[in-house]
Amino acid sequence: MLAHVAHPAFLVAVAALTVGYVAAQIAYRRFFHPLAKTPGPFLPAVTTLYQSYYNSRYYLEIERLHKKYGPIVRIQPNEIHLSDQQHFETIYHVGSKYTKSPVYYGALCIPNATHTTASNEIHKRKRARLNPMFSRKMVLELEDVVHSKANKVIALTRASIAAKQPVDLHHAFRCVSVDVITEYAFDKSYDLLDSPDLGAHFFRMVRGLGPAMYFFQQFPLMRDVTLKIPPSAAYYMGGAMRQVTTLQMEAVKQLSDVKARMNAGKLGTTRPTIFSELLDPEKQDGWPAPPAHELKDEVYSILAAAADTTGNAMTVACYKVIGNQEIYSALRKELHAAFPGPDAKLNFATLERLPYLTGVVKESLRLSFGVPGRLPRVVPQPGATFNGHFLPAGTIVSMSSWIMQRNEEIFPDAMKFDPTRWLDPVAYRRLDNHMMPFGGGSRVCVGMPLAYAELYITLGTFFHRFGNLKVHETTDEDMVFEDFFSSYQIEGKKWFKAVAAET
Repeated sequence: MLAHVAHPAFLVAVAALTVGYVAAQIAYRRFFHPLAKTPGPFLPAVTTLYQSYYNSRYYLEIERLHKKYGPIVRIQPNEIHLSDQQHFETIYHVGSKYTKSPVYYGALCIPNATHTTASNEIHKRKRARLNPMFSRKMVLELEDVVHSKANKVIALTRASIAAKQPVDLHHAFRCVSVDVITEYAFDKSYDLLDSPDLGAHFFRMVRGLGPAMYFFQQFPLMRDVTLKIPPSAAYYMGGAMRQVTTLQMEAVKQLSDVKARMNAGKLGTTRPTIFSELLDPEKQDGWPAPPAHELKDEVYSILAAAADTTGNAMTVACYKVIGNQEIYSALRKELHAAFPGPDAKLNFATLERLPYLTGVVKESLRLSFGVPGRLPRVVPQPGATFNGHFLPAGTIVSMSSWIMQRNEEIFPDAMKFDPTRWLDPVAYRRLDNHMMPFGGGSRVCVGMPLAYAELYITLGTFFHRFGNLKVHETTDEDMVFEDFFSSYQIEGKKWFKAVAAET
């Protein structure tokens, strides 16, 4: 016999209880929560749906809220955002007790990667394995690898000029980072610079991860479900699950390949690679070798990080430099004074000492923002006070490069690309204290030294070789960013391309 249909009175009671519970939650969060007196509008104080509504543009809404409510704003029921630079050192310094927000970083779906590890103690142990691989010494050993990729960009640009066609620098610059890191990580470069679409297929896959970040923050249970579904099944479910699974499968494939070549003695280089080192049980300083599922997340993290941040900075640099003849001429003058001859090899040690090129690099990092949105941290015991507001332990507190690096008091005419603001050594130190394109403190991006080498070598070589380029069709509107943890230019806009200027 079929079960009786629920009595209408019962359904009404359930609905009333549900409405009552929601109303009680709203009332508590708005009027009785420890953060109730923190400035900010009603909706973000009571629901995380406010963030989900703005999604990849939430960093812009947070800036608007600061303009209206001041230097401290409640942006989620349990999260506060700060705009005063003075707080950066408090939260992000080396040895900080503030841990990463597990909800925010957990949404990246790589719980075992060094980058997303919430615990500072566990992070310290994991990071110790990676630090030697991105040391100054190792970066200098990789200089020829970076040069080889930069030279491919030069050859590609020359071929496009000869054919009187625009060169797709948006993808070419991103290929440099991916091709360098895959050669170093796996002893097998992806060679995206040699692919007909300049790796556009790969970058679409990585960019597709972006919406998953906001989806899984709003629905963390779905993240846990996704991570438990066999990759072969999740792949066919589409959407965020498919994108996450695709990169996970790529990570597993690369790890298996490195391990097989290690076992067969067929790694093709005498220089250590990232994952041959991490897979070698004799090189763990007494710690057990990381398990496969942990290393899979590390591969995922490294590939995603390489896909856009450094390439994005190169794109901003090139767009701004060739769009301003005064900057273009000054930069080429400095480069040719340091490296006479049309085909001189530009060594990294000399390049990073060139003041005007350094100004270009710094401005490209400042205005590409790295991670434009917030870097959330958990307030430790016994709590902390910011701008006169006490935040109890467990509160999430965050700051962002979008706001810090556009502070008009520190960077006058902040959206202007101006390398000269970095030329005075005293001003340089002051400005650099307001930069966070790689994060800060103990959690600063481990790949930062290699990123600087890629920026100096690729941009230095590119501008040394080409003095007569102009922007092809791309406008400032095409260079607007979305926040999918890293900065991404909006899909459907015109990717940055350059052509030879008419003479």
